[in-house]
Amino acid sequence: MQTTRITDANIVTAPDGSIIRELIATTRGSIVHCTLPLGATSLAVAHQTVEEVWYVISGQGQVWRQSEGDESVADVEAGVSISIGTGVRFQFRNVGDEDLCIIITTMPPWPGADEAYRVEGHWPS
Repeated sequence: MQTTRITDANIVTAPDGSIIRELIATTRGSIVHCTLPLGATSLAVAHQTVEEVWYVISGQGQVWRQSEGDESVADVEAGVSISIGTGVRFQFRNVGDEDLCIIITTMPPWPGADEAYRVEGHWPS
């Protein structure tokens, strides 16, 4: 059984440039707190083996996703959830007046920095 306080979490930079606070990882999934600072745009990436579910807890942003001819930009704010499937190209940006903060669940758990690979983005970063 694990218990983690966000104040005790390990802080790393994600392959997309966002700030990640690593919370808990189990054999089937992991959960992190993600922050994209005011005015920032992430790098565009895709995942090789994992899928993610995002839940926005504060701020306002936009998330671009592209997969097999489908492409969309979703407006996100506190209370909005989105999914990022394996192989989906994505990029996000903060368009609000505070940090964009997201709780991200990754399944299976995040395997390491080589999981994400750079792709051509929707916005300059």
